[in-house]
Amino acid sequence: MQQNMQPSKILLESDTNELEIVEFRIDEVDWHGNVVPCYYGVNVAKVREIIRLPQMSRVVNAKPGVEGMIKLRDKVITVINLATVLNKTTGDLVADRVVVLEFNNLMVGVLVHSVSRIYRISWKSVEPPSAAVHSDEVTGLVKMDDRIILVLDFEKIVAELCSESALKPLDSLLIQRAELNPERAQRTVLVADDSLFIRRTLSNSLRSAGYTVIEAENGAEAWKIILDTMLNVTQEGGVFMDRIHMLITDVEMPQMDGLHLTSLVRKEESLRNLPVAIFSSLASEDNKRKWIGLGANCILTKPDLPKLVDVVDELTA
Repeated sequence: MQQNMQPSKILLESDTNELEIVEFRIDEVDWHGNVVPCYYGVNVAKVREIIRLPQMSRVVNAKPGVEGMIKLRDKVITVINLATVLNKTTGDLVADRVVVLEFNNLMVGVLVHSVSRIYRISWKSVEPPSAAVHSDEVTGLVKMDDRIILVLDFEKIVAELCSESALKPLDSLLIQRAELNPERAQRTVLVADDSLFIRRTLSNSLRSAGYTVIEAENGAEAWKIILDTMLNVTQEGGVFMDRIHMLITDVEMPQMDGLHLTSLVRKEESLRNLPVAIFSSLASEDNKRKWIGLGANCILTKPDLPKLVDVVDELTA
């Protein structure tokens, strides 16, 4: 079986606040030997194709979770065993489907037991992980009629297993530079990202450079922070831009995605000049043009992280 995935382009170029997810299963076996079905999802925008597991080569001294490598046409890609990453007991269950993902200019395959279908849903239907979901690998959950689909943080999973994908905080040189630019301490940046891993990376890099950072777990929380700030300005006087100087937002987030958040910001007269940067693993050249058209000032990707502080310096000056 081979299936190509083509997400609806409208979802990545407008503020529909919708996404399409590919549902797949990574089952486990309980103490009695019974199979327990477990449902997971990934944004179809990250999915290149779905194939049967071809012949695989093992990797010497690989990290736990790295199953091996496969050749996919002209490329050799790493295959990740999600059952191992998620600490599942699978018994004799065989994972023979590979979901090929492509994001952050990297292609990887993930082993799953089965793939069912694609669902188009509103981000409002995606809830942040509850206290019952004790996993840094989960960024959201979707409640279906008879099951719950967990949305996985593949940026974090892949970054921890593939060194070429790792997001690294900026080095100590930034702290030295921060001492030369005390104005940063007077500027506040709002960072919205549902991935704790990525949000901390961005926020810690900015804080190390001297900026004040407010963190939001999703677009809805970021929008509430903005609305509350607008209300305070109205009641106390002053200017919004003296309270929050820039917004950095992901695209994929529960409740409200970054494109809808950007659109809401641009519809408010008092926020017209608020710099907005979108940080996303889905930032193709085509998407970059469309997101700039929605009102973003710039688009950032993983390779741009070393330039993060310079970008914020320029946009908040």
